[in-house]
Amino acid sequence: MARCGDHDREIAALRAQAERLKHALGKNAVVDQAIGVVITYGGVDAETGRQVLEEVSRRTNAEPAQVAEHLVRWPRRTWLPSTLHQALDATLERARSSASRADTQDRSRPASAP
Repeated sequence: MARCGDHDREIAALRAQAERLKHALGKNAVVDQAIGVVITYGGVDAETGRQVLEEVSRRTNAEPAQVAEHLVRWPRRTWLPSTLHQALDATLERARSSASRADTQDRSRPASAP
């Protein structure tokens, strides 16, 4: 038969695990919302939005969740830290240029026969 102390430790461990999961899910939600901001601001697709967020995180040496929090708050605040804004604009410009080059190459290829 399990002792009361064992149950208490198990309950405490389960509560701690639930808190970690809740925190992780909250971060994922903020990251997804930030990707939506990038998509709307940059006029890019979802995959490009995720890549831009990751690249901005690398360029600014900030965790993706930190960048995401700034981006999600941006529409309400109407400002974004200048280093983050510059990195976002530069990264979006590169992403759009790459997409434009890819579109041009696709259009220059002959269509395959049906």
